[in-house]
Amino acid sequence: MKTKLFILLLLFSLFTFGQVPHCGFDFTSYLVVKAHEEGKSDNIPDLKITLVNEKGEEIINENNKYSWKYGNQPLVFTRNNLISKPNEPEKWFFPYAEDTYLLSVTNTFPAEEFFIKIIDDKGKFKEQLVQLQAFNMYILCSSENERQARSFGPRSNNPIEVILERK
Repeated sequence: MKTKLFILLLLFSLFTFGQVPHCGFDFTSYLVVKAHEEGKSDNIPDLKITLVNEKGEEIINENNKYSWKYGNQPLVFTRNNLISKPNEPEKWFFPYAEDTYLLSVTNTFPAEEFFIKIIDDKGKFKEQLVQLQAFNMYILCSSENERQARSFGPRSNNPIEVILERK
């Protein structure tokens, strides 16, 4: 009886230790945009940044093909949220992105096929279209990030830096 109990306990232990912990961001990457004026580092507030095709037409996320969020809607960037309380050091919801615009996309998102369109609704800055690249994606938890670290060329997890011109 002790042998059967030992074997059962051993099998249970092996099964338990064989489980791989998962990251809360599995299968998700982020596009991060830092839009500022020449010579300034502050992110420009209240911009409308959307994912578009080469003609500047908004991309609709049909059946969550490109993002696990915003199904059947245009893919629009949102500002990172400041979550610190008054009189506390600055803390952001996504600490790696600080004061930027974010868009959640799938890890299989074909970045090279798309552009971002930046519009200033206040009319101070010119509209701008920027082509995306695969290295623009923040891959938060996958072996792809490790592979990218060993390769040559541009690295992932860098914001898309856009310098806006005044009208």
